[in-house]
Amino acid sequence: MSALLSLRGVERSFGGLRAVDGASFEVEAGTVHGLIGPNGAGKTTLINLVSGLLAPTGGSIHLSGRAIGGLAPPRIAALGVARTFQNIRLFPELTARDNVLVGQHLRRHPSLLARLLLLRSARDEAQAARERAAALLARVGLPGRVDEQARHLSYGEQRRVEIARALASQPSLLLLDEPTAGMNPVEVQGVAALIRQVAAEGHSVLLVEHNVRLVMDVCDRITVLNFGKVIAEGTPAAVAADPAVITAYLGSER
Repeated sequence: MSALLSLRGVERSFGGLRAVDGASFEVEAGTVHGLIGPNGAGKTTLINLVSGLLAPTGGSIHLSGRAIGGLAPPRIAALGVARTFQNIRLFPELTARDNVLVGQHLRRHPSLLARLLLLRSARDEAQAARERAAALLARVGLPGRVDEQARHLSYGEQRRVEIARALASQPSLLLLDEPTAGMNPVEVQGVAALIRQVAAEGHSVLLVEHNVRLVMDVCDRITVLNFGKVIAEGTPAAVAADPAVITAYLGSER
């Protein structure tokens, strides 16, 4: 295995607050890597740094050996990074299929002239894109909701559409920020199976999730943040038994 994503001494400050404080870890190719910690630990800030929504104030971030810290989100996405958000960010008036089509824009290359003239090549490419979008929605468990407006879908179904949209760009690294928030236990199990499938197909996943049982079930390795610092890293079993992790989540006895 080789490191697809590498963080070395990454920092991000907001005025006097250091939200990420010297974080270092690696995500290996083809694995599911969990990122956990108490509320306010800096998990979403770190995801924002990797995806380009924020620029680091210190340290380095490399994707396949290339420095990406501080690059704009479109450039990082073009290099193979896709993400979902803690708060759902779909286009509510668009159908589920059209939301997923938006995620394909980096992989579609019909010329403007071909589209304006409605050439056969442009029509064929558009139809193929629609079929890929439908296939992705079926893959995340929504085969019958393809033409439903996103605003009419349940909260859990909207989460699934977000995952399908992220997969539409064919990423090498998928960043999932609380993907099971608002889901019932059956839906959570479906997402767990999907995450395993995505990793088995060769993608890497960096998973931020409060459902610790899910993290323990699907992750190959886990990094634990607390107050912006990495306090533990290792296999699920090793992390679960780490005294620093137990203290961070449960507190220590006086």
